Amino acid sequence: MIKLINTITIIFFTVSLTAQSTDSWPIFRGNQQLTGVSKTELPNQPKLLWTFQTGDNIKSAPVVDQGKVVIGSTDGVVYCLDLQGKLLWKYETSNTIEAPALIYKNTVYIGNLDGNFYALDLNTGAKKWEYETDNQIIGSANWWEAGGTTYILVGSYDYYLHCVDAQSGEVIWKYESDNFINGAPACSDGKTFFGGCDGFLHVVDIVTGKADKKIDVATYVPGSPALEKQKAYLGDYDGRFFQVDIEKEETSWEWEDKNTTLPFIASPAVMGNRLFTANHNKFLYSFEKSSGKKLWEYNTGNRVEASPVVAGNKVVVANMRGDLAFVNLLDGKVVWTYEIGSQIIHNPALAGGRIFVGAYDGNVYCFGSPS
Repeated sequence: MIKLINTITIIFFTVSLTAQSTDSWPIFRGNQQLTGVSKTELPNQPKLLWTFQTGDNIKSAPVVDQGKVVIGSTDGVVYCLDLQGKLLWKYETSNTIEAPALIYKNTVYIGNLDGNFYALDLNTGAKKWEYETDNQIIGSANWWEAGGTTYILVGSYDYYLHCVDAQSGEVIWKYESDNFINGAPACSDGKTFFGGCDGFLHVVDIVTGKADKKIDVATYVPGSPALEKQKAYLGDYDGRFFQVDIEKEETSWEWEDKNTTLPFIASPAVMGNRLFTANHNKFLYSFEKSSGKKLWEYNTGNRVEASPVVAGNKVVVANMRGDLAFVNLLDGKVVWTYEIGSQIIHNPALAGGRIFVGAYDGNVYCFGSPS
């Protein structure tokens, strides 16, 4: 019976993710809605295939597209590797990189702690353009197409969500929030959705840059929202996790562990009627999406800041001790672990049956089935 449920679960989610390639993970949560779900099938007991050493710590997340792995390092360099871990090119920026990259139409978009935002050619690493914000960028960019224009959206600690033209790098509009913007904006139905240190969920029209809604949700939102069917899911720094009804402009339910009240730095993953998120209290949680009922919890053994990601019946989670684990989606039982031994701050990328992850020791790790 369990095998049947697992099979149905995998089939359902494969159908629901038809827009995403099994070989691609082009944005840090996998898609524009930031749901943290991959179509790829992971091996049950993956092996370490290769590592690549960057020049300093890695606080960013890798992205994968067209057989290329792109990641930034605190040495200020953007690295592009092939699927065997060989360096294809690197591009040196002016400061530390903590933001994950976005790959869209053969272009890499990435920001750094100087607030500079770069567009690089995916094949060569050549700079196409550079755009300056007025403070650091630590969140991924996102994209939207409308009327022949591709809009690239990125938040900054200058309080603004910036929208620039993908081709020219010219600013289209800037939307001012009330505090720092940490995470990535999600995009759906011509709107972009983001939270920040002001505690609001902002909903902005992508073409005009005008506010559509400003929903008072929390205190301080360090992560990125996940979107599905006019609902947004996000956690705050006070240890509360929310479902937000965007049409009603209110929270539908709220959950917190009153014994810990530690922050949700990680962004959630949404799959079917389940969602998955992790907390500084060491736990990975599964909730019933519609009600907020806790279904199970898994103690990872250390604080979690890296967002969980899902593939088939596996939830992939990494912690600040450097443990990488597969947890069964249905019951929360651990089915595989690997001790990297160095902090993992950002989520893995899942593509082509492989797991790509960066660690604080400066290494990019690739796990999969030996060929």
